[in-house]
Amino acid sequence: MERAVSESEREEDSDRIILGLLNSVEQDGARSQRHFAAELGIALGLVNAYLNRCIKKGLVKASQAPARRYAYYLTPQGFAEKSRLTVEYLSSSFGFFRKAKADCTKVFETAKERNLKHLVLLGVSDLAEIAAICAIESDVSLVCAIDPSNQSTRFVGLPVVREFDAVGTQVDGIIVTALVPSAAVDAIIEEARMRLGADAVLIPDLVALRAPRKEQSLS
Repeated sequence: MERAVSESEREEDSDRIILGLLNSVEQDGARSQRHFAAELGIALGLVNAYLNRCIKKGLVKASQAPARRYAYYLTPQGFAEKSRLTVEYLSSSFGFFRKAKADCTKVFETAKERNLKHLVLLGVSDLAEIAAICAIESDVSLVCAIDPSNQSTRFVGLPVVREFDAVGTQVDGIIVTALVPSAAVDAIIEEARMRLGADAVLIPDLVALRAPRKEQSLS
């Protein structure tokens, strides 16, 4: 079942896009909207919509440029808003790090109690990176990361594979570190439960909060 997106999450995504757009305009406002879209990783139509919103709010101004294009630049209000959003982003990022570190510590304590010593991370993400750091201080070892959508072969020193069968060595458990829900991740969770047992699938609270599923979090 697809998770409903909350109003606060919509606002967070909107602020993230606006901050990225204001940063891009400040760096070089003469670039095309297509360039902005590629840089921010969003659709061209979304860039146009957010640029128009920023112009209406008085954050950005547009001036005619050659080749039927526009050059964009930040207004004083735009600079102030960029600073505010940057501080807000850094504050929330620090809050995420503290919560993620606490969650990972809790997960590794649970793994130790269940005698799970060789684990894999499911999902390449910021949470997975923090889990890899926390693993150094624990009595467990991380074998690899599994991510069905990732093209990289290594992540924070760990090999990355795209499916459970490709792990290639015996593992005791799996830590779900994917922050974006997907059918592929759900399928690997179910496969791990069948092969290793339900107690071997560890789900940090952050994952349960961001992508609620049928499984119980480690509360």
